[in-house]
Amino acid sequence: MTPLLLLPGMMCDARLFFPQIAAISGRRPIMTAPTDSGNSIQDLARQVLAIAPPRFALAGLSMGGILAMELLRQAPDRVDRLALLDTNPRAELDAIKIRRGTQMEAVKAGGLGAVMRDEMKPNYLVDSPRKQEILDLCMDMAMGLGPQVFLNQSYALRDRPDQQETLAAYTGASLVLCGRYDSLCPLERHELMHGLLANSRLEIIEDAGHLPTLEQPELTTAALIRWLED
Repeated sequence: MTPLLLLPGMMCDARLFFPQIAAISGRRPIMTAPTDSGNSIQDLARQVLAIAPPRFALAGLSMGGILAMELLRQAPDRVDRLALLDTNPRAELDAIKIRRGTQMEAVKAGGLGAVMRDEMKPNYLVDSPRKQEILDLCMDMAMGLGPQVFLNQSYALRDRPDQQETLAAYTGASLVLCGRYDSLCPLERHELMHGLLANSRLEIIEDAGHLPTLEQPELTTAALIRWLED
């Protein structure tokens, strides 16, 4: 059975996918790869490919999706199928680069907790009874990874290439999934990716924002299982 490789988002670890890992691990091998050991998307992809199985199903959320697209660009023959969750195929806009630079300066000055709490976490989730629990987990993941990982990932995201041609060239079974109310990577980005991928399904998760794996785990897991078992 083809293994599933999961790539977490910025300042997240494997806990981002714990509900999916629990549900799918009995069906096929699963591995997660860290996204914390390089400051370019290209280098991160090479590092992941060095430890990945020869062929794998590939799923990434947010920065993990951006990294997944670079894996696909570098090694398309190794990607059996592709799932892109709450992510963006485009290069970073200049306005976002400026904002990111300000955040990086704050983190260099010791402000990782404040940046995550005040600038990043509020963009993640819809209001729900579990919102604070999920936000606490996000903060725990971020603080565990620490400021250098924040800086490395910020450089990688700032300087990433546009991947629209990469997606247009891929013909494998693909899932494009997002939370209905994702304000970081809105629905129109996912409609764009769906249009670029020749063999894709678009799934919109209701009552979810940027982290549907945690906000609506059952719906997200069901969509991933459909994609894996098509």
